[in-house]
Amino acid sequence: MTEMVSSTNYIKHHLTYLTYNVSDMKLGSGGFWTLNLDTLFFSIVLGIVVCGLMYFGARKVTTGIPGKLQNFAEIMLQFADNQVKDCFHGKNNLIGPLALTIFLWVFLMNFMDILPVDILPALAQTGGIHYLKVVPTNDLNLTFGLSLSVFILIIFYSIKIKGVKKFIKELTLQPFNHPGFIPFNLLLEVVGLVAKPISLALRLFGNLYAGELIFILIALLTLNAATSSTLATATLGSAQFILALAWSIFHILVITLQAFIFMVLTIVYLSLAHEDH
Repeated sequence: MTEMVSSTNYIKHHLTYLTYNVSDMKLGSGGFWTLNLDTLFFSIVLGIVVCGLMYFGARKVTTGIPGKLQNFAEIMLQFADNQVKDCFHGKNNLIGPLALTIFLWVFLMNFMDILPVDILPALAQTGGIHYLKVVPTNDLNLTFGLSLSVFILIIFYSIKIKGVKKFIKELTLQPFNHPGFIPFNLLLEVVGLVAKPISLALRLFGNLYAGELIFILIALLTLNAATSSTLATATLGSAQFILALAWSIFHILVITLQAFIFMVLTIVYLSLAHEDH
């Protein structure tokens, strides 16, 4: 029972955010006006890293032999540009930079899941911080923030390109072009519209949350190693290393794919918003 309680506390500890309540002005308290400080910190830092990499890559552009940073920036730019050309059928100078930013930023936030689960929380505890979640995309607040930003752009460009009148017609006269079906059409279209940000947010959150849980479960193998024999500790440690390595290699594909899917779906949704039938 002691080991079970210890394992439960270990899991709960890794799934607890460093929170700050704005109304109470206290750390560690809940409520509606609560900020997840670890999510905000790591997402902002990684966003600055993305901007910095691309900025200095652009500053070092040369017609001669390119450096590694320039090669990286050009590869990423070409990659995002190809996706926009394949999926986006309108004209908008925002889509390319948006796609590039989304892919790199989401990928770096996902990549934090590859770090060993105890390293950064242990370092934080030496500084008096008892809770720290280092993967921003494990937070529904962040994934919904990203998806709602995309949703706002969808509504904005739908109205800008089609006009208010045509946008309302699109919601009320599709798929059945008859006034009697307006309530049914409106229900279908609104559900389909609202499903876009919800699916974007939950898909990203679910995959990263599951990945983090598996890493935590693998870490549990040696949680109580100090109370075991030397042979048992060595066996569990070897098994833990093999499992963690295998899952990390597989998870790299997952985090890359999730960043790619988020980027492509954003481009597709905005492309649909630019279509004027």
